[in-house]
Amino acid sequence: MTATRATVTCPDCDRREAFDELGAARSFIEQHRDETGHEATWELHRLDAGVERAGREAGVCGRSECTATDSPLYLGDP
Repeated sequence: MTATRATVTCPDCDRREAFDELGAARSFIEQHRDETGHEATWELHRLDAGVERAGREAGVCGRSECTATDSPLYLGDP
């Protein structure tokens, strides 16, 4: 049995779906947005430590306190 990797939630319609693959979760979010106009969000349950660190250094969370602006992975201000 595979572990749940992401849970997608839509607050507009109280829908909640669990996914074993991140690609399937992302596709669901895009399809749900196209069909309903709702902005569903996802919670990622399991990432390798290196992926989490790279995302943090790149600034993908959008919070300055967890962004390493001196990292070569830093994406810059949007």
